Amino acid sequence: MSELAGKKALVTGGSRGIGAAVAVALAAQGADVAVTYNSSPEDAAAVVKQIETAGRRGFAIEADAADAVAVNAAVSRAYEVLGGLDIFVNNAGVGTMGMIGEVTLEEIERVLAINVRGPYVAARAAAGVLADGGRMIHLGSTIAERNAGAGMSLYAMSKSAVVGMSKGLARDLGGRGITSNVVQPGPVDTAMNPADGPFAEAQREFLALGRFGTVEEVAAAVVYLAGPGGAYITGSELTVDGGHAA
Repeated sequence: MSELAGKKALVTGGSRGIGAAVAVALAAQGADVAVTYNSSPEDAAAVVKQIETAGRRGFAIEADAADAVAVNAAVSRAYEVLGGLDIFVNNAGVGTMGMIGEVTLEEIERVLAINVRGPYVAARAAAGVLADGGRMIHLGSTIAERNAGAGMSLYAMSKSAVVGMSKGLARDLGGRGITSNVVQPGPVDTAMNPADGPFAEAQREFLALGRFGTVEEVAAAVVYLAGPGGAYITGSELTVDGGHAA
């Protein structure tokens, strides 16, 4: 498969979970891929190895999504090493739960720094180096469309902001042929939200398909938007949620 042959991609938060699956899937379609990571260099190295096994160039950059200086430097580094940038996947984020009366100010600041300011700063940096006709793909959450339970107000707010940002970027960058879209996963089997975890059964009750998704299924949606088939899609949300928002 070579749908993305010759393309150069950066995936933030690409050392594990959905980000890792996206990085590997992009490489499988022919792209060279850089990933950022924060606290898991071993996981990042394993992802790079998978990219290289696919016959593509891969490398990892340490960058805390809440650190604007580090984020800007990571985008610049990816552009320099890859020799350009065609695909930018805004994936780094953090999950959180808590009733509004229980959420601390410190937690609010942390979630907004990582899930809102971080993606915007990263998108701003990527916009400066993306090739005309490039792709921006942001990882959101179906929680932005439907809250099926209590305790998700902070997380939902942060992911709703990603949707608004992406729509604005679609307008800002459309003149250069750059698309901006959001992939919104529902419950997906990851270390953060395992399909056999303590909250899994309650989530499964809201899924039309009755099962958690896989990281590969989410990655397939990202690859589609990054490829030729996604050329006329911008300012949109592609929901991959097993019917959670149905």
